[in-house]
Amino acid sequence: MDQSVAIQETLAEGEYCIIISFLAVQGVLCEGDSRQSRLLGLVRYRLEHGGQEHALFLYTHRRMAITGDDVSLDQIVPVSRDFTLEEVSPDGELYILGSDVTVQLDTAEFSLLFRLPFGSHTRMFLQEVTKACVGSICLVGFNSFSFSLGGSNFNNSRLNEKGLLVDQSSGGQDKPESLQNKSKSEITDMVRSSNITVSNKAHMLSMQKFGLRDTIVKSHLIQKEEDYTYVQNFRFFVGTYNVNGQSPKECLRPWLSHGIQAPDVYCVGFQELDLSKEAFFFHDTPKEEEWFKAVSEGLHPDAKYAKVKLIRLVGIMLLLYVKQEHAAYISEVEAETVGTGIMGRMGNKGGVAIRFQLHNTSICVVNSHLAAHTEEYERRNQDYKDICSRMQFCQVDPSLPPLTINKHDVILWLGDLNYRIEELDVEQVKKLIEEKAFQTLYAYDQLKIQVAAKTVFEGFTEGELTFQPTYKYDTGSDDWDTSEKCRAPAWCDRVLWKGKNINQLSYQSHMALKTSDHKPVSSVFDIGVRVINEELYRKTLEEIVRSLDKMENANIPSVSLSKREFCFQNVKYMQLQVESFTIHNGQVPCQFEFINKPGENSFCKQWLSANPSKGFLLPDSDIEIELELFVNKTTATKLNSGEDKIEDILVLHLEGGKDYFLSVSGNYLPSCFGSPIHTLCYMREPILDLPLETVSELTLMPVQTEDDGSRLEKPMEIPKELWMMVDYLYRNAIQQEDLFQQPGLRSEFEHIRDCLDTGMIDNLSASNHSVAEALLLFLESLPEPVICYSAYHNCLECSGNYTASKQVISTLPTFHKNVFNYLMAFLQELLKNSAKNHLDENILASVFGSLLLRNPAQHQKPEITEKKKAQEFIHQFLCNPL
Repeated sequence: MDQSVAIQETLAEGEYCIIISFLAVQGVLCEGDSRQSRLLGLVRYRLEHGGQEHALFLYTHRRMAITGDDVSLDQIVPVSRDFTLEEVSPDGELYILGSDVTVQLDTAEFSLLFRLPFGSHTRMFLQEVTKACVGSICLVGFNSFSFSLGGSNFNNSRLNEKGLLVDQSSGGQDKPESLQNKSKSEITDMVRSSNITVSNKAHMLSMQKFGLRDTIVKSHLIQKEEDYTYVQNFRFFVGTYNVNGQSPKECLRPWLSHGIQAPDVYCVGFQELDLSKEAFFFHDTPKEEEWFKAVSEGLHPDAKYAKVKLIRLVGIMLLLYVKQEHAAYISEVEAETVGTGIMGRMGNKGGVAIRFQLHNTSICVVNSHLAAHTEEYERRNQDYKDICSRMQFCQVDPSLPPLTINKHDVILWLGDLNYRIEELDVEQVKKLIEEKAFQTLYAYDQLKIQVAAKTVFEGFTEGELTFQPTYKYDTGSDDWDTSEKCRAPAWCDRVLWKGKNINQLSYQSHMALKTSDHKPVSSVFDIGVRVINEELYRKTLEEIVRSLDKMENANIPSVSLSKREFCFQNVKYMQLQVESFTIHNGQVPCQFEFINKPGENSFCKQWLSANPSKGFLLPDSDIEIELELFVNKTTATKLNSGEDKIEDILVLHLEGGKDYFLSVSGNYLPSCFGSPIHTLCYMREPILDLPLETVSELTLMPVQTEDDGSRLEKPMEIPKELWMMVDYLYRNAIQQEDLFQQPGLRSEFEHIRDCLDTGMIDNLSASNHSVAEALLLFLESLPEPVICYSAYHNCLECSGNYTASKQVISTLPTFHKNVFNYLMAFLQELLKNSAKNHLDENILASVFGSLLLRNPAQHQKPEITEKKKAQEFIHQFLCNPL
């Protein structure tokens, strides 16, 4: 059952009144910093003398509200003269039509603030509250453009000067006895039994789902979707623009609305919104508001639009608008970001995405900015794969696993994909453009070549390129790049799609805009969206519920597993291993979930995950579960020391059935990544050449400040692995452009790790960017950072005093102090070549500040002021002789 059914089970007809109708919505009660889930039920009841009144019932509930026993009546608020419900904008937040709705409930006794989910169900709920308030001669405030009153005729009402609905009928008569005169206990006594009609269930199914029965109903509804829906075309505008860090200088209508019909939906993406270091490292930029305003002013003048969502990652921003009349049919809006820059987390490259439901069709819009430079097509391919694998959206039903990009009916992918034209020199490219031989030129396009090789965008479609390349121009003109680099023209800015019932109407660039070194691109689509026929929907639902009633019995669910023992061999640091098995269900629908073992906080150890970890199976159906083993900085140290082993037991639980036990085992190959500095200094041999007992003993050894003359062999001054990486960079990358700013390739990192762990440094063959990223990952993986946790706050306090800062460094344990001085000397050498590598003190301080100075409370994200002080601390050592 869903939450409405759970609540309605608590409502019964009693001597005081007869329940006429009931409508519920789930919301969040906001009290200061506290957020508590509440179920809000609007109850209309008939009094014994024939009058009708309303009350708002507020319930607390369990996470899975299945029956009336799972909800608890917290408060009853009669809709009376002193009742007001007003839509408000929380402090510091702009009102956004299409976002969650915040409402304030006021009575003579109290004031409560609720946040309700955006969508047609909330709209319906608030409309009913509005009608109830008008009947009770009260004030209800909703923005008139957001919640229309559905054509209801309120003869005695008007909008006051604030746009609020006010009843002006004569109000001097006494009201009949109502719920406000009953005690809470008296009213709670009414609560028990329910006769739920099929139409009620159809209405309730549009809400959030809890419990097995709802999941079954939903699954059958999905299977029978064609029985109760029809396809209706909606016009989508999809636009992408790399603005090169500029502010808007010209009207965007030539791009967004010129020469087209007013679209139903706008999907507008930007890249390089802000190129400043502040945006890069602190994710803060005034450009967001500037471009948002420019887009809003450039939308088609023949329609009014509601902004549904804005999502931004550094300079990658995506905006979603819909015509106001469609806003009520947008639901399940979620937005996520994935950074694929250096170390796989910096947001200068990556993607942002918004997913939503339009009527009965799920849509995902992705805006990405992939790696630059002609030769880096493999890095672009990897960025695409990372975005696809790491972009996950929470579902409305918390019991269901997250959605990935590909789990949508329609996918629209836009952005600066940065694929270039290869094998032709600049003049050949320009000559073909002059001849408008775009199809000839397209044969050399990297994206076309990579798609044909099925390395990226498999299953996606792109329209014919009938416009000249959109990159690179001299800013403010239509002239090709005349800078020293003289970049070859390329179709960097693209729009692709995937799904059924999609018809591309146009695909073009817009030469009139000259703000950037790119030209904006747009594509207009007619997309067939499944719209529900309410009558057919109710009939289909009635059939499903009837069949379920017949099918439900006392049978215990039972499944069979294709495999119960899993052995992972030779597990390495940051190298994913996957084992899979199949769950086959019997004849009873079941819900499964991996559950925690007694006394444990998670169903598995940190290095292991199961995907999906929970789910639902129809009779005689299968699902494949993937067990993913991945060792990172969080788990490597204990595996190196032997405090943890690749051993675990998973418990697979069937709701209403038995538990199944899965055994996981394997062996971990120790790595220099995740090993302490002083441990590595005592390892004169490669870590994989040492006995596991020796590795364990050295890893557990306490931090040494001086050589204590122990039986251990004389240590090295710094870890040999650190020297290998720095020496490689010193010999090969001292003049490398974009060092520590452009990511390397994952396959090359694995090669570098193996060379370091086996001592086969002569075999090291990787790009400079991959070695640089490996160095940063090495520093990040240290269980105790270069500047020890104990010195963290002292460093921040003296970040403006170089003498005091040197004093703090002098107190570090010997090996940590040696590593710090060695790294600073190397970075100063890089700065001597800044004319070639374009590095400066600010960039290096930003990159290394967060690695060398880490907050001791590792779970706590450092404040921006802390980040800046950490950078200032490192900055001093880059600008002054050691």
